[in-house]
Amino acid sequence: MCPPLPWLCRCSGCCLPRRTPGLQDRAALAGHGDAVADGHRSMKRTSFQQRLSYTTLSDLALALLDGTVFEIVQGLLEIQHLTEKSLYNQRLRLQNEHRVLRQALRQKHQEAQQACRPHNLPVLQAAQQRELEAVEHRIHEEQRAMDRKIVLELDRKVADQQSTLEKAGVAGFYVTTNPQELMLQMNLLELIRKLQQRGCQAGKAALGLGGPWQSPAAQCDQEGSPVPP
Repeated sequence: MCPPLPWLCRCSGCCLPRRTPGLQDRAALAGHGDAVADGHRSMKRTSFQQRLSYTTLSDLALALLDGTVFEIVQGLLEIQHLTEKSLYNQRLRLQNEHRVLRQALRQKHQEAQQACRPHNLPVLQAAQQRELEAVEHRIHEEQRAMDRKIVLELDRKVADQQSTLEKAGVAGFYVTTNPQELMLQMNLLELIRKLQQRGCQAGKAALGLGGPWQSPAAQCDQEGSPVPP
């Protein structure tokens, strides 16, 4: 059990059911500055790069101008962390319950065998084996049900991520389950996050606007008063 997630964001290491990579973790402003070009070159040379039109790049650049998209992506990442932690804890609790169940059954069988007359032992052991197999089957089914629940929840969260970014006007994002489109969206988000990590100044330069970029929160002096443009 391990990655996750149909997340668009490739970020966490929780032990969750293995499936296609997921949105937030899965940045496309090539040609808009050195920062974007560097991030673009660092990605693997796939069809992703060939599918990015100039229009998509321009629309994405416009969406990043005021820093709101960076804040939205960060919020989605935080929600993803909370969701993964919750799902991981749910599965961990189920595993602990199964461990306790197995221990209790093993103890029960040992005590029964110790109290059993020798000539009845084969019959007892056969019954215990049938009980053990029934319990293991139950455990297996409960684990499968939990994994299906996790996958469905992750699918819903991916759709939420896609919808949120589409409503924010981020080019290339809409609700889809197409693997190629998911990979494209993941790579777009990866580049957005790389730009964010480079800092506000690099983000501004990447958009070709010149001068250090500041988020709305940073456009205040130390006393909390807005800094005039």
